[in-house]
Amino acid sequence: MKQLVGTGVALVTPFHQDGSIDFAGLEKLVDYSINGGVEYLVILGTTAEAATLTKDEKKQVIETIKKANANRVPMVLGIGGNNTAEVIAEYKETDLSDYIAILTVSPYYNKPTQEGIYQHYKAIAESTEQNIILYNVPGRTGSNINPETTIRLANEFKNIVAIKEASPNFLQSTDIIRTNTREDFNIISGDDEYALPMTLAGGSGVISVIGQGIPEIFTDMIRKALNKDVDAAYTQHYKAVEITRAIFEEGNPCGIKAVLDNKGVCSPYTRLPLVPASEKLTEKINQLLAEI
Repeated sequence: MKQLVGTGVALVTPFHQDGSIDFAGLEKLVDYSINGGVEYLVILGTTAEAATLTKDEKKQVIETIKKANANRVPMVLGIGGNNTAEVIAEYKETDLSDYIAILTVSPYYNKPTQEGIYQHYKAIAESTEQNIILYNVPGRTGSNINPETTIRLANEFKNIVAIKEASPNFLQSTDIIRTNTREDFNIISGDDEYALPMTLAGGSGVISVIGQGIPEIFTDMIRKALNKDVDAAYTQHYKAVEITRAIFEEGNPCGIKAVLDNKGVCSPYTRLPLVPASEKLTEKINQLLAEI
């Protein structure tokens, strides 16, 4: 899956102050990200506040991004949940022909065992021929996909082509890279701050949040890392590290929307239960962007 090498961005869903979707802002965001050099777009992930979108709104978001993209870069679609049968049903009900892969999060809230996680992904993989990206984000799901489970799934199902790894334990990522035996299996960073060291360790790049805010810097960093141009990559990393930390201080996507508002791409509004970045954080983000 060479199309998953580099920088993918988990697009936000821009809103107007009244909570309606800002489709013009979404089109502008797609252009801004692609013109900034991103390799692929990730649609309806956590950063998109997908949990607050209706089915009709999701369809509208998908169509807007598809039209704005105009086949310029590959697209990944987020379809996941903690009801295995419902996730499989959504796969079957959705036209997946426009996407190179589906990003599907490990079941949240239920806190399944490793065998439960394996069986969840096994059932999904056997229900479709579409490429699947595992998504491990323990901070949101309440459980972890252990490296052994990741490798087991990768070895048994050819359409499981990658993992977006966002465990806070960086050594878990390197364990997957070290023990992976499939040359076509991509280990993608799901944590912006770890994206550089993980790529240098043998990863495939990142599915990023900050990458849509400062795409030129972040995509250049990842390309340099893939080419093992270590010093130059770290120069870019150090430019981006403070803003990367800042955007998560009050949760995601509040911070990145403040960045995009500063850039004139879209407004900073979110949907409840999330609220926009505080005035204090917004001032901090604006100052950091000015320094960059």
